[in-house]
Amino acid sequence: MKTLNEIRVRGFEALVRSLGPADAIRFIRSYSHGSGDYTKERKIWLEQDLDTVVAGILERRKKDSRA
Repeated sequence: MKTLNEIRVRGFEALVRSLGPADAIRFIRSYSHGSGDYTKERKIWLEQDLDTVVAGILERRKKDSRA
């Protein structure tokens, strides 16, 4: 079994082979760790009923379409 570090090294090598060094770095930099407390937010989200979730999605889409 490979260590996590070995997997990271081989993954980055594969990216460099596929994309080239500059684009591989751009790809890696496009990811962020995010923010907030995923576990806490997930618990709140899972406690909502489906109608509330759908209403929130539709409201968000409406706001995004106006921007």
